[in-house]
Amino acid sequence: MVSLRTHHVGITVSDLERAVDFYGDVLGLSVESRFSVSGDAFATGVGVDGASARFAHLEAGGALVELVEYEPAGTARSSATINQPGSTHLGFLVDDIARFYADLPESLETISEPQTTESGSTILFFTDPDGTLIEVLER
Repeated sequence: MVSLRTHHVGITVSDLERAVDFYGDVLGLSVESRFSVSGDAFATGVGVDGASARFAHLEAGGALVELVEYEPAGTARSSATINQPGSTHLGFLVDDIARFYADLPESLETISEPQTTESGSTILFFTDPDGTLIEVLER
């Protein structure tokens, strides 16, 4: 069997610049690279006729978060809840969740204040501007 290594986690966004700003301002992720892709091989590979896309790769502690804005844009997905099969979320580990929570912009709504679960982890959930669930946790 071929050995796999994580390269990135991809998120389709409606506005690349807004998403880059959010992930930089709220999560402190920095842009590693930006690029665009188009052409028949790309459109065939992603299964979208005439597709092109703009990308930003953000450094996230040894992994990449890939933000992608497609043309043509698809329709917005309905908001998913975390307990629906197929739901996804990004998870980030912090050393001090209370400080992270205190430093969040006042305009950012979280699902709740940080909660310590019976496993001993403290979790905090919120969404990005396109509704992608983000979990920040402290073990």
